[in-house]
Amino acid sequence: MMRKNTVFRKYIASLLLFLLFETVAITLWKAKGNLFYLLNFSYIGGCLALGTALFTAGKRYARHFVQLAVGSYMLLYLGVISHENMQIEGFWYYLFLGVFEAATIHYAVAKIFGPLFFGRGWCGYACWTAMVLDFLPYKQPEKPRKEKLGVLRYVMFALSLTLVSGLFLMNVANLEEIMFWMFLVGNALYYIVGIVLAFIFKDNRAFCKYLCPVTVFFKPMSYFSILRVHCDESKCVHCGKCLRVCPMNVEVNKESRKRKRGTECILCYECTKVCPTKALH
Repeated sequence: MMRKNTVFRKYIASLLLFLLFETVAITLWKAKGNLFYLLNFSYIGGCLALGTALFTAGKRYARHFVQLAVGSYMLLYLGVISHENMQIEGFWYYLFLGVFEAATIHYAVAKIFGPLFFGRGWCGYACWTAMVLDFLPYKQPEKPRKEKLGVLRYVMFALSLTLVSGLFLMNVANLEEIMFWMFLVGNALYYIVGIVLAFIFKDNRAFCKYLCPVTVFFKPMSYFSILRVHCDESKCVHCGKCLRVCPMNVEVNKESRKRKRGTECILCYECTKVCPTKALH
């Protein structure tokens, strides 16, 4: 019985994650009267729960499995096939229209309010841009982080808002079609720029650190995230191994929420794998 309880506790985070998404799925299905929301969020929640369970079981491919399963679905099915602009421009577009559609729901759940529960887990397990960038050769940053370049993400954020606002103010025709092409071109540019930056800075996540406009949404809510990497500082021997493997340069060897770049943790848990004293969990 004790062993069963131990196993249950081990996977309780995966179960709670699935229940969270299932609650959202059922709520939106009933509120909107559209079966799509039930299937959509059940699929995403199921993939996330399975992936985190595989990760807990020690499977090395777990995080990439979730990235490919969720990222490809959102990019190809929702974006390319269903013509939903799932980028930040799509969020502004549907927000200005006053329509509660896939993009606005996605941002509300994954990037605005969701981070209260799982921080920047989206970046680590579901982002279709990072899905590709994480397969590049620089999983551990090989150069110091360029702190001042981080301001560019706010510039990108402002530009995206200005662009969509301008299109509305000018009453541009065929705006929905324009948004679809913006999604295709925007994604292509993200991949190209992301790959170039990765090789320039020798860091797979350079795009996420310096240019991604979505991170502006993550920062305030992620500070209060329930799911986060904890550090038992009494066990820490300050070997620095966790700092070297962290793809986002988070000061994980501190427990305080005020730790440097604490809101940028993508919950990859690479730090916990290398900690010699099991201070991180």
